[in-house]
Amino acid sequence: MASSDLRQSRERPPVINYEGSGYQTDFWVGQGREYEDAVERLALARLMPPQGVRIAEIGAGFGRLAEQYLGYEQIVLFDYSRTLLADAAKRWGNDPRFVFVAGNLYELPLAAGVLDTLVMVRVMHHLADVPAALAQLQRVLHQRSVAVIEYANKRNLKALMRWALGRQAWSPLAQKPVEFVELNFDFHPGWMSDNFSAAGLRIVEQYGVSHFRMPLLKERLDAMRLARLDEALFALGGRYPLAPSVFVQASAPQALPRPSISTAPEDVAALFRCPQEGAEGLERVDDGHLRCPECGRTYVRRHGVWDFKAPLA
Repeated sequence: MASSDLRQSRERPPVINYEGSGYQTDFWVGQGREYEDAVERLALARLMPPQGVRIAEIGAGFGRLAEQYLGYEQIVLFDYSRTLLADAAKRWGNDPRFVFVAGNLYELPLAAGVLDTLVMVRVMHHLADVPAALAQLQRVLHQRSVAVIEYANKRNLKALMRWALGRQAWSPLAQKPVEFVELNFDFHPGWMSDNFSAAGLRIVEQYGVSHFRMPLLKERLDAMRLARLDEALFALGGRYPLAPSVFVQASAPQALPRPSISTAPEDVAALFRCPQEGAEGLERVDDGHLRCPECGRTYVRRHGVWDFKAPLA
């Protein structure tokens, strides 16, 4: 069960925290979500470049989708939960291409323009401040980057039917996001489109995904067969999304040019940005830690995970 980190200031919205949770086994493994997993992989395969220099998944958790990124020279798995990332590191930590990073999305500890590809799936619906999050995502992209971002669709067919039958108080047609459980939001496609644009992100392609997320169909049809049927509706469903999930491929045309940053493990310091001061180009110190040249805070790597949540003084 997830818990909410309600420590909040004007600059820091609340963050849902899966630290120490059984998210992998409670929600995915053996929980009848083979169809959802398969259809999301198909959407990613169609929307993201299969290979490149550097990719990051924001909200990667235990690394469920990591196999999708093996065509890249450097693979950054980022999440708020150290324990989920430690699980990912157990599986992928021997591959030098992987970098595991714990931090707060609203203070994303990656340098500007470092990503050729960005993926964020099943994260947006937990975000209380979408504009602030999108601004951070835009910042780490360069002019030729590709971002694939998924969000939960408020105007889905099930919600429309429930509303029409009087079984749901809120209107799926209203632009304002709905928080149906604490830190769980659904978003109207029009509202999301406006926020992408305001953040300097241009929508290139949009898919409606998971049209068949219904227990009866999932019980009777093979997961991959159902996912392939769904794939045939991706583009059509993206024109006026009625599916519960929307995948957007976006670019950042006003972003900075691509910086030249090595993907070699020994040069990892150049990848990061101090979340406290915003300084880029951290320094590698003798004990292998990373230090901000401006504030002096030191960031350490524990259990294979770079921890940007709890710096050393």
